[in-house]
Amino acid sequence: MVKASSIGDRIRALREFRDVTQEELAARAEVHVDTIRKLEQGQRQSARLTTLRAIAAALDSELERLLGSPTVTAHQSDDDTGGLLALRDAIQDVTALPGISIDEVEEDPPRADAWADAVGEATSLYWRGAYSTLAGQLPHLLRDGRAVAREATGPEALRVWARLALAYQLAACLVTQAGHTAWAFQAVKAQLEAAERASDALMSGMGVSTLSWVLLRQGRWEEAQRVAERKAEDLEPAFRKPDRAQLAVYGNLLLAAATPAARRGRRSEAEELLNVAESAAVRSRPVRLYGTAFSQVDVQTQQVNIALAGEDNAPDKALALAERVDLSAISRPVHSAAHRVDVAQAQYQTGDGDGALATLLDVEHEQPEWIRYQTLAAATVREMLEAERRRNTPLRGLAARLGVDPSL
Repeated sequence: MVKASSIGDRIRALREFRDVTQEELAARAEVHVDTIRKLEQGQRQSARLTTLRAIAAALDSELERLLGSPTVTAHQSDDDTGGLLALRDAIQDVTALPGISIDEVEEDPPRADAWADAVGEATSLYWRGAYSTLAGQLPHLLRDGRAVAREATGPEALRVWARLALAYQLAACLVTQAGHTAWAFQAVKAQLEAAERASDALMSGMGVSTLSWVLLRQGRWEEAQRVAERKAEDLEPAFRKPDRAQLAVYGNLLLAAATPAARRGRRSEAEELLNVAESAAVRSRPVRLYGTAFSQVDVQTQQVNIALAGEDNAPDKALALAERVDLSAISRPVHSAAHRVDVAQAQYQTGDGDGALATLLDVEHEQPEWIRYQTLAAATVREMLEAERRRNTPLRGLAARLGVDPSL
């Protein structure tokens, strides 16, 4: 297939590679054939995300590939032992395969407490959106962590395995953001295995929450909802004297299940999941653990996101829900950025293009690397470009920086 520069180019290239007609693709995606035709001919440069998801699924492709999302970090590691390919190799540990023996240079592992502190610093990098720096560090953290785990004994071994599970969780999240969901699935598998070695049921719960997100990004919505709901049922806290950590993991699983439910058109199920999550957040109060956070504001931002999901999305409702979100209460910078990207999408869909652009430019100013990986941000900018009536220099500059061709 030739290199494709626009969504229409990629649709045509994939369609021709699959040897299907425009009519057949439209039937499979359950969209009008004119939509396919206009995208491929360049008469339209974008479409609603729900439409693009359906087309991607009909082409047996992930949405990120169809949209041309970046799959590399902005800056390369200073040496050849860090970066996304090195992270892939660390996730896909050859020595962990049965019957495989490779001679390696044995080095003394780092001290367990120093290594654990480094995992904590890596967690902070992820939530600050410093993906390039994190990609350079994670391969070392995973390899060092496995070495530390081999040496640890007794209670220290349990702590090391729990921390190693968190390192794999970070790896899964990072490579998912970069569009490598197959690698992420393998990282989650390693996370769940490490959580089991740590005898940590709550870390296992967070692993399932991460798995649900990976499945969501793969378009496996029913599985994403089902695995999160079932794990939430397993970890549902007792009504009297609930453990705050258990409430937080339980609540995160409910949030994870709500998004695919909404994507599947099961909005009432999604809203019920969020209602239960909000009750858990009231009881738990703000909690930060297992590399994530849980509070009422986390539920509120997810309610905004859910209002924008699915065919029957409600941008007016999303903006109304966003009014009650206290941005200063959001503890993680990229969480705040993600919420504001949702707000920008709602602003644009309600006719406030200037407000949407201002919001996106603010997010870009604060998170210049993170925003490059956000499908919703790029899709919103594509729609804005297609609808612009006169040349908008700030919009076109943002489009160029997000990899959206401003000449379209």
